[in-house]
Amino acid sequence: MSGSATLRVHGAIADIDAAAWDACAGEDNPFLSHAFLLALEEAGCVSPKTGWAPRHLVLEDGKGGTLGCAPMYAKTHSQGEYVFDHGWADAYHRVGGSYYPKLQICVPFTPVPGPRLLVRPDVDPGPAKQALLAGASEYGRREKLSSLHVTFCTEDEWEAAKALGFLQRTGEQFHFENKGYGCFDDFLTDLASRKRKGLRKEREAAIENGIEIETVSGPAINEKHWDAMYEFYMDTGARKWGRPYLNRRFFSILGQRMADRVVLFLARRNGRYIAGALNMLGADTLYGRYWGCTEEHRFLHFELCYYRAIDYAIEHKLPRVEAGAQGQHKLARGYLPKTTYSVHWIRDPGFAQAVERYLEQERAHVAQEIEFLEEHHSPFRHQEVE
Repeated sequence: MSGSATLRVHGAIADIDAAAWDACAGEDNPFLSHAFLLALEEAGCVSPKTGWAPRHLVLEDGKGGTLGCAPMYAKTHSQGEYVFDHGWADAYHRVGGSYYPKLQICVPFTPVPGPRLLVRPDVDPGPAKQALLAGASEYGRREKLSSLHVTFCTEDEWEAAKALGFLQRTGEQFHFENKGYGCFDDFLTDLASRKRKGLRKEREAAIENGIEIETVSGPAINEKHWDAMYEFYMDTGARKWGRPYLNRRFFSILGQRMADRVVLFLARRNGRYIAGALNMLGADTLYGRYWGCTEEHRFLHFELCYYRAIDYAIEHKLPRVEAGAQGQHKLARGYLPKTTYSVHWIRDPGFAQAVERYLEQERAHVAQEIEFLEEHHSPFRHQEVE
């Protein structure tokens, strides 16, 4: 970068011009938008009190223009990240180290892959991303923080960070790829016969007992929908995480500012909403985010979270659906394994060496598992043994 470029750290996304941020983030991924990150902070879900203190990076030219940026947080725990380092924290504490606070470049509570080092389109991305990474690690060193983690980044960022000495980590998610299907039945014809029959039975069973399903998006979403969706979210959050990350206000702000990027699949029985799935709409991807229910019905989760998302992607000619973190049960429903990427800088050289040895083994295991699943458990016909 030019010697006149400077890196600034901001304690709130509101302190950064929205148009300048979005010029770097682009329009493909709604979670990287200024509006989404601002909603998290305005609602109080992201704050020093919740253990997510904003430390957003902005790379500026000599005239104060924004060249690049990154959503960064100082964290006092490892909750809401989906790239798990609790074991690292425990190990470091056992040898007398202090793992928290640490730095995280990510979208809070959101295991959605995408760029994390955001650069304006007319700026050379290589030097700008290097400046953001180097500046973030230098900030961590200056503040005596244990580490910096860039989670769910792109493969290009993963490789670029390696050149700066960052440790590389991989993970696994399951995504649906739309092969130009005209309808759901076209997708089914691509499946092995046993899987095809199973999916049809699951879809039929999901809407037994008088269940009706509706899709609500854009200006049609109102506060009664958010009341229902928040109730579903709280049910799932309380069971899975113990303490849900989002509050009711966040959903209202999301509806006010980003309704055009929201797609809800809601199940109703006897005139009352009983289950729902919240999705965010990107330029070429439908992102499944939150699901919950107040009544248990067989296969309703699969219908709302996976099959309706496939229906929507096919109807709107979206190339893919990303259905969130983990979940090998998605494989049988047409979602194939994909590698996810993260990079990690650790200030203590000895501890960094120990983590790198672990990551070498983990990367090999992830690659082997993805290869095994693709070869032996793909639901598609080309993998079917005659």
